[in-house]
Amino acid sequence: MSMRRAWVRHGLGIGLLGLAALPVTAQDLLTVWRAAEQHDRTLAVARAEHAAAQTKREQAQALWRPNVMLGLGAGLGASDVRMKNAQFSAPGMGTSEGVDFRTSVHAGFATRASLMAQQPLVNPGRDAARAQLELGADMGDMAWRAARNELLLRTAERYFALAVAQEQLRVSERQAESVARAATEAHDRFQLGDVPVTDTHEADAALAGVRAQVEAARLQRDLARQSLADSTGLPQPVAQLVKPLPAQAQAPGESLQAWIDAAQAANPQVQLAAHGVRMAEQELRRRRAGHSMSVDLVAQAGFERLGGRGEFGTSSNRNANAMVGVQVNIPLYDGGMSGAQAGEGARLLDKAQAQFEQAREQVAGQVRAAWLGWQAGQARVGALEDGLKASAARLDATRTGREVGDRTLMDVLNAENDHARATLALAEARTGQMQQRLRLAALADRLDEPLMGQVNAALAPMPVSAVEAAPATAAPALAAPRAPRKDRR
Repeated sequence: MSMRRAWVRHGLGIGLLGLAALPVTAQDLLTVWRAAEQHDRTLAVARAEHAAAQTKREQAQALWRPNVMLGLGAGLGASDVRMKNAQFSAPGMGTSEGVDFRTSVHAGFATRASLMAQQPLVNPGRDAARAQLELGADMGDMAWRAARNELLLRTAERYFALAVAQEQLRVSERQAESVARAATEAHDRFQLGDVPVTDTHEADAALAGVRAQVEAARLQRDLARQSLADSTGLPQPVAQLVKPLPAQAQAPGESLQAWIDAAQAANPQVQLAAHGVRMAEQELRRRRAGHSMSVDLVAQAGFERLGGRGEFGTSSNRNANAMVGVQVNIPLYDGGMSGAQAGEGARLLDKAQAQFEQAREQVAGQVRAAWLGWQAGQARVGALEDGLKASAARLDATRTGREVGDRTLMDVLNAENDHARATLALAEARTGQMQQRLRLAALADRLDEPLMGQVNAALAPMPVSAVEAAPATAAPALAAPRAPRKDRR
């Protein structure tokens, strides 16, 4: 065994022993989703908005409850009351005509108290406002469902992105190890005079290229890992490498038109747009109510007192009143403001209706894209599975041909690259199929934790090797540096 090969094995052994000592943790899809539901900042904002929207139901009920107001006041006051040509009568004094009456307080202590209760009986504007508040609470529910669906999809995408990134790193490292062995063999055979020096140069160039691929894959893995950690709060989670079951096991199960109908009936964005139309209708009704009569049941009581010195000495004035009855408000003229606002409300209703139709078309297009994407992906997965088998057979044949001298080192390296690309393409296609299925369910508002559990159960875990679980700071020991020597020709 040459000294160079000993360095390679020694370096690989040290690297793998150090990595094997690291803890390997694997998180399944459901665990990651539950962590994201509690930690994701975007969903936290949506949760607070949802809680705020639910208070609108209580506001809607409060609009038709009585309003009671108590007013109290105290301070300095003044009063000057004069009456002329009044009629005055008192027991035993008869009646006097043309009587003048006057009292005054220049600066005295004034107190005032009032109590008023008002119960709306007929008020079209208030009724429209109540309907708007209830619609606003319903829209809060729909926005919350949409936010959860988005987080479910986002979590699945990040989970699968990490799984694919780890698969890419695994394949790249395996390829680098193979190229390193080929490079060592090329140098050993060159020493023996079996191959030309060009084989060593080609092997060194290929090894440098695949090392760069390994570093790029490791960076991509670390970025995907950090993205998932930021969303879930898990400490640098390592997702299981997943291999979805055959595409038939995750089929949509319904026709394209059935999915479109289901999405247009239940999609949160479509429902939000539909409620936007109802909201605009109630806003138009509220604005038109500016011309409408309102009727309220009112009850009020008041008391006023002012005491102090005036022109005629010390004076004290008191006034108490009370009333229970019906109050009718009839708008007569407001300068045309109500009519102008109603015209604006009619245009806003047209806008809301157009947005509703736009949302229906957009969702139908998204469902069509997801459904057809799944159908096309199914055929693509089958083709890539066949391609992977063919690339594996080609690699084996090329290696055999290299041993007997029918193939060159570059032929082997090219076959290695093609097999690695086929492996990664198949992993990406399979995870893409899963994401298309989840996206289709989200569009129809059928994406929930039970469905995520079914998807999670359909993922067959692959072993997470110690190399794949290595931190970003650990560089793989693919091959020891060669000592410089003089090449022979």
